Amino acid sequence: MKKRPRIPLLFLPGLLCDREVWEYQTRALADIAECTTAEWNGEDSLAAMAQAALRIAPERFAVAGHSMGGRVALEIYRAAPERVQYVALLNTGYLPLPQDASGEQEARNRYALLEIAKTQGMRAMARQWLPPMISPARHADGALTETIVEMFARKTPEIFEAQIRALLSRPDATPVLEQIRCPALLLSGREDGWSPPARHAEMAKKVPGPSTVVTVPDCGHMSTLEQPAAVAEAMRRWLTD
Repeated sequence: MKKRPRIPLLFLPGLLCDREVWEYQTRALADIAECTTAEWNGEDSLAAMAQAALRIAPERFAVAGHSMGGRVALEIYRAAPERVQYVALLNTGYLPLPQDASGEQEARNRYALLEIAKTQGMRAMARQWLPPMISPARHADGALTETIVEMFARKTPEIFEAQIRALLSRPDATPVLEQIRCPALLLSGREDGWSPPARHAEMAKKVPGPSTVVTVPDCGHMSTLEQPAAVAEAMRRWLTD
């Protein structure tokens, strides 16, 4: 029986994340996927990140985005739907910044963290920001928390500021979801308060193509690091079913 060729798979990290957030999945899926991870530098819009990712992607590929990376995946599909064979949206969202008090509060919260990053350093900011991003059961997991803090600390306040601008100017991706006809995976952690499971179920209902919703137990926003094996198994099913 002829072996199926590996699928080109482009990973998109979230806010202040890099290839480490996808390291486990890169290894676990190596037998079925040829994995590449995009890296963000000074891009200050999701569209610019999408174009940067498209420049390193093959002609046809699968794309998986975590958090902000999920929004970038949607912008990739908006720009080049004919190139996307599979799409996975992890711990993410699709709506623009609310034009009300909640949107103003989000902006204030993000810029308050930026001020900590500028005045006290990226590690200090990361330690304040991190607890709500992971499952409460993992707060005492020193290896996990230090991995995330160190990853954030590899970025600069300037990169953080550019990515904040990108998120605050995020477009409405509802029309993109309504056009997706390739196999779609929508995954969230059960304890993810930033991008809850209900939002992923909501997104799946808008996708006309085949879609699968996965809720990972004992998991917050940083699913690929909190429950790496469960995420990899869900992605394997997404790429092979």
